[in-house]
Amino acid sequence: MTKLSLDRILQSQGFGSRKWCRKLIEDGEVSIAGTAITDIRQVFEMQGLTFTLFEEEWEVREQVYIALNKPPAIECSRKPSHHPGVLTILPEQFTWRDVQPVGRLDHDTTGLLLLSDDGAFIHAQSSPKRHVPKLYLATTAEPVTQALVDELLAGVKLHDEPAPLAALFCRQVAEHQLEIVLEQGKYHQVKRMLAAAGNHCAALQRTAIGKLSLTALELEPGEWCFLEPEQLALLC
Repeated sequence: MTKLSLDRILQSQGFGSRKWCRKLIEDGEVSIAGTAITDIRQVFEMQGLTFTLFEEEWEVREQVYIALNKPPAIECSRKPSHHPGVLTILPEQFTWRDVQPVGRLDHDTTGLLLLSDDGAFIHAQSSPKRHVPKLYLATTAEPVTQALVDELLAGVKLHDEPAPLAALFCRQVAEHQLEIVLEQGKYHQVKRMLAAAGNHCAALQRTAIGKLSLTALELEPGEWCFLEPEQLALLC
């Protein structure tokens, strides 16, 4: 990071056009260390800088990495068609920053979703070559049996897939629930694998990516948080 005038810093953080950011400063809406800054020409070191805007404190981040506990009936798309888009439940500045979902969850699938404005990060996390394990909690229409678990572990054949797809891990957790770990990330994979094994997915939640879990993040549905370096390191 480097030194910039406050209006440019606000613009870089997604708080609007430079003209709008200048107005916010001139109107006394931005403060640093408890002091309102009204001089748009004042320069600050971006590294480690925090500022308060509309009584909410923000840390300057060169790029953002976000974890969201996605609720149901939300589309992971910047141009949703039937349900609200995921960015509508996040602060507006993330849209200005061109934050995008890392991969997708179906509109009716809930749980851990990553978002970022770092293109290299999005590409790396989305690449099938990385084989990042993802843990899902699936609720089934029919009771879970050991035969179902065994079949998912052995591999099931899906339409348009050249070879059977197998779970890395699978176990029953309730009469109608199982945990399953996948690394391929195929289209509707959990739902299709359950259907191929003779059951049906009634509800699906992603609970972990790599070693990063919703439980550790303590996010309720619809809540989000920034990911710090130690948490990003768990995405492997």
